[in-house]
Amino acid sequence: MRKTTQLKELLNAKEILIMPGAYDALSAKLIEHTGFQATQATGYGIAATILGKPDIGILSMGQMLEQTRNIIQSVNIPVMADGDNGFGNAVNVYHTVQYFEQAGAAGINLEDQVFPKRCGHLNGKQVIPEKEMILKVKAAVEAKKDPDFIINARTDAIAQYGVEEAVKRGNAYAEAGADIIFVDAPESIDQIKYVIDHINAPVSINMTEGGKTPIITVDELEALGAVRVSFPVTTVLSAARAMKETLLHLQEFRRTTDIKEKFMDFHDFTGLLGMEKIREIERKYLPEEILLDKYGLEANRK
Repeated sequence: MRKTTQLKELLNAKEILIMPGAYDALSAKLIEHTGFQATQATGYGIAATILGKPDIGILSMGQMLEQTRNIIQSVNIPVMADGDNGFGNAVNVYHTVQYFEQAGAAGINLEDQVFPKRCGHLNGKQVIPEKEMILKVKAAVEAKKDPDFIINARTDAIAQYGVEEAVKRGNAYAEAGADIIFVDAPESIDQIKYVIDHINAPVSINMTEGGKTPIITVDELEALGAVRVSFPVTTVLSAARAMKETLLHLQEFRRTTDIKEKFMDFHDFTGLLGMEKIREIERKYLPEEILLDKYGLEANRK
């Protein structure tokens, strides 16, 4: 089954779809390894890890595409791309959709912020006119080749114009052909409920730890009627804290021998990365003398 069709079926299922944010191939592998059925490429996480910069529209389409392709190729679950605001006008959107679809993405987020955009939970957001975004959604729908490729139209209108405008835009984007509507940064549970109840399309919400939206459980979101929830910064924030704590410990105590519990087992880690598959290929295709030279008596160990 195509990844696009898999994602579409997951979004149409009774259960809410949980999509943690992947910022690189390793985080994507861990998301898949821990049992999640799909992942979302996180522009915030990619900007942070590729550039060491905040998510304020500095990351180029090419950089986002390359990292998303790495994520897609590292896992067997569907990956939704982060297309930001399409990196420009409707013409840019048209080509952005085609590039990410060709890279193997199962869907794409496209938002109605001005260019340059910024993280949905930062202050200072601005949105383009509704009519312009409607045409960008139509361009995205026309650009895709696979009818199951998901167009996830995001509105950031709450920050600038309020929740009623977000609902108005959400319905307009759905009418223009978007498969799901992503209302970013609701500021209360009442606002979450309002947008889900008043948008005539499947609604996606994200849970950004430390952001503007109150963090509630997946079960609560499911009860409210959300079809999808993304956790875009969960992976990168937890990784950053763990690394900082470990490095501070090493700096202060000059050892890691007393914090072994903080580390994933080295052999488990190389197993996650697929080392055994590499050994299988080596045993199949490398001459015996090279294997013996590389591994000695372990050369043919199964």
